[in-house]
Amino acid sequence: MSTAPSPAAPASGNPDPGTPFIAVTMGDGAGVGPEVTVGALLDVGVLAECRPVVVGDAARLRRAARALGVDAHVVAVGSVAEAEFTPGRVNVIDLGLLPEDLPFGEVSPVAGDAAYHYVRVASELALGVAVQGICTAPLNKAALHAGGHVFPGHTELLAHLMGVEEVSMMLSTPRVKVIHVTTHLGLIDAISRIEPGLVERTVRRGHAAMVRSGVAEPRIGVCAINPHAGEGGLFGYGEEAEKITPAIEVLRADGVDARGPLPADTAFFLAGRGDYDLIVAMYHDQGHGPVKVLGIEAGVNITVGLPVIRTSVDHGTAFDIAGTGRVDVRSMVEALHQAAQMSPRPGA
Repeated sequence: MSTAPSPAAPASGNPDPGTPFIAVTMGDGAGVGPEVTVGALLDVGVLAECRPVVVGDAARLRRAARALGVDAHVVAVGSVAEAEFTPGRVNVIDLGLLPEDLPFGEVSPVAGDAAYHYVRVASELALGVAVQGICTAPLNKAALHAGGHVFPGHTELLAHLMGVEEVSMMLSTPRVKVIHVTTHLGLIDAISRIEPGLVERTVRRGHAAMVRSGVAEPRIGVCAINPHAGEGGLFGYGEEAEKITPAIEVLRADGVDARGPLPADTAFFLAGRGDYDLIVAMYHDQGHGPVKVLGIEAGVNITVGLPVIRTSVDHGTAFDIAGTGRVDVRSMVEALHQAAQMSPRPGA
């Protein structure tokens, strides 16, 4: 990720009282999560689009503001209802789980445990309809596991906490959007997991998310598993015909504009030039690699299939620059923008 600083400016005005409440989890306190959280909440425009309330650690956020060199009024609140939204103010439900001397840039079971509880509380707020969306700063998987919470990542943790059996990860950049059929699995396990029903459900979740974001008839390109889409049986063992084509036939019969299976290298080239609104990747690196080349600074991770929309930065905890104020906050700003855009208004 870029280490160039991104200046954070005060929001230009108070939010519309009809804008969604967004729970913002601070992420791993030893990483750049506190910095991107503060920086993004002070950025011009965010306050006009939503009413963000951080779940995290007030003292750590104040330290992050000092590292960034910004003037943030960090205020601990007991609930979302107590939050006030004025320029320069950062509302935080302070769980008080981090020691003041927690070092930046190191894997810490204390920070991993705290990051888990930030997500837990945000999930409870969402299920209780106190917030309409969730935006997450990055956590560290090693720290999460060291803290006693063994989940592959945010996506699976949120699904567990909200009682949802199946969700999908979508990555969004200004040039390409990608939804994944499988995510945090080894490649052999991912190929084994792929089957027509999972492909179909993933495409439907992606289609619904695109429609919700304003694309009335999204054009969806579905990647193959093998190079050259198997090239008529030359590569692989007929996985495309067995695992992907039946799903596409069902989807097209239902009016979903899903095309494929496409060779992945061709699919991303076509999406980059605008031929597709959404690409369906079969496994983690097939989707993540192109996204990180085409726009990680403004990339957003979106979880679809939860009771509320969840967005996140498309970068990690960046321990090498944590606490230095050199982090780029643009991805977090875009994550908040998309959370606001895709979340319903309160009471809707």
